[in-house]
Amino acid sequence: MKKVLSLILIVVLSLSLLAGCSKKESADNEIKIGVSPVPHRELINLIKEDLENEGLKVTVIEFTDYVKPNHALADKEIDANFFQHEPYLNDFKEKEKLDIISLGKVHIEPMGFYSSKINSIDELKDGSEILIPNDTVNGGRALLLLESNGLIKLKDGAGLEATEKDIVENPKNLKVKSLEAGSLPRVLKDVDGAVINGNYALDAGLNPVKDSLFIEGKDSPYANLVAIRAGEENKEKFVKLLKALQSEKVKKYIEDTYGGAIIPAF
Repeated sequence: MKKVLSLILIVVLSLSLLAGCSKKESADNEIKIGVSPVPHRELINLIKEDLENEGLKVTVIEFTDYVKPNHALADKEIDANFFQHEPYLNDFKEKEKLDIISLGKVHIEPMGFYSSKINSIDELKDGSEILIPNDTVNGGRALLLLESNGLIKLKDGAGLEATEKDIVENPKNLKVKSLEAGSLPRVLKDVDGAVINGNYALDAGLNPVKDSLFIEGKDSPYANLVAIRAGEENKEKFVKLLKALQSEKVKKYIEDTYGGAIIPAF
């Protein structure tokens, strides 16, 4: 009986070892990448077949918020994510103590100010309600955009982490409030205006160039990037991923498809 149990144990251990090896080999040839719907999912789908022709299995996992993708990456639920810019990544990983880094930059999604009630910022009335994203970096970015267009003035040194409390001049007494970034397009009709990230604007059918009242310039430092876990940047699958995303094919697609609403960053 003991011999039988020993044989069974040996077989189980052997199968476990084989399964472990098989899993490792599969992981080396697989990329699970978390993305926002637009344009990140579209760009990954554009190069998916190219990567698969190079022997990589690509699994696209869609997220609709700015929090889960980084935790999923750090927890090894996905291998990479593609949804954020570097200031947001740096702020998030510092606060959450995550060991994740930028693999490389792909495109810029200019942030814009939208309204379904007015056609010019001159039409903003005293006490108008304005919404901005509620995360630290994008909220500060939105306030800087409002400031650069003369709607408010922030205290000196407020920078990227500026909040509504840093507003020191507000000629039109705007009621600036914050809300989760992905929700802004859905409530646009209920307020006088909102500063919306480019990807969420596109996903809602808004063109940042045509539909915004004003928009960030092409020199915006907020280029969207691919994030991975630190120490994995030299893995062949990630080298192939970045090369495909920074290809002429992707550049041409961005320029032809989005009409300036998205700008290549390579």
